[in-house]
Amino acid sequence: MHFKSVHTPNFSKRLRNSKKIKFLIIHYTGMQSRRVSLKRLQNPKYKVSCHFLVDRKGEVVKLVDEKKTAWHAGKSKWKSFVNLNKNSIGIELVNKGHKYGYEKFSKIQINSLVRLCVYLKKKYHIKKQNILGHSDIAPLRKRDPGEKFPWKILGQKNLGILPNKKIKINFKDKNLRDIFFKNLKKIGYRYFNSKTNNLKNRLVIKSFQRHFRQSKINGTIDLECAKISSILAKKT
Repeated sequence: MHFKSVHTPNFSKRLRNSKKIKFLIIHYTGMQSRRVSLKRLQNPKYKVSCHFLVDRKGEVVKLVDEKKTAWHAGKSKWKSFVNLNKNSIGIELVNKGHKYGYEKFSKIQINSLVRLCVYLKKKYHIKKQNILGHSDIAPLRKRDPGEKFPWKILGQKNLGILPNKKIKINFKDKNLRDIFFKNLKKIGYRYFNSKTNNLKNRLVIKSFQRHFRQSKINGTIDLECAKISSILAKKT
């Protein structure tokens, strides 16, 4: 696959074993433009980078070799993995994000992303359930790639998991909260405490909804969320 390469000093110089690469993490840049985004990713002052950036015209830019660890995930958790930089490839999509005017991702941008993910998934034998958003692994800090990101398109290409809503789920009890959080843990989400009601839990619920129930993001556990989480838990 062809990439345009640009230099950034923001990566860990030590080589990593390709077998340690388990995840693809998708972000949005959350900045005003492609130019501003690249400037930030190349500036040693900010200590942030990614392996690939996909702009709105579909051009793929490579900033860090996959054998090196880019600084994109930050403080993060998924299942037994902590601080996922060392275990992941980070992909940034040029998008203004929630701060500057969140926009739909362009069709050509998503087409390029799909080709990139197919290439990387095959090259590093990445499981489809390990293709995630930044907000999945860092729900207390991040919202990207957000509720406008077309996870359904990726899922149809075997890049991520989708809930089959036609599957019937019958709950033996009415405690949706316990069911939901039990499923979340199995799927891979962390940072929540099922025994309390707090802001952290609400942020994790919203992260789940941004990925798997984009039509309603309210941080509240309802029957639909519980059903979707149960279907997904069976896929992990």
